[in-house]
Amino acid sequence: MAVDEHYSIDVSAVSDFVAEQSDPDAGRYVFAYTITIRNAGRVPAKLLNRHWIVTDSDGKVQEVRGAGVVGEQPHLQPGETFEYTSGTQIATPFGSMHGTYDMLADDGTRFDAQIPVFSLGDRGLLH
Repeated sequence: MAVDEHYSIDVSAVSDFVAEQSDPDAGRYVFAYTITIRNAGRVPAKLLNRHWIVTDSDGKVQEVRGAGVVGEQPHLQPGETFEYTSGTQIATPFGSMHGTYDMLADDGTRFDAQIPVFSLGDRGLLH
């Protein structure tokens, strides 16, 4: 399916290590991430579903699928943004995430918004 300038969603992410919820001795590293979704297209669109691919530094992959984000299915007008914070847990101090949002434009067109790869990392372990 061709996606043109009518259907364009920009996604950016920032992640932070959550030390107080992590337990490195038990192989549990928790990260919070804040996502900003912007409708850069010309048609209003609703976020229906999410598909995340979370990979730790050992190459273990977790896939997460579900309706909406943080219990919401935001409907974005052209130029409008939606921001939310969520979290994930992996077994190593470093990893990455990426994925797609399944979007439905007001004209009935369904398309995927790409979530670019972003890093998860315990910066306290960097020297």
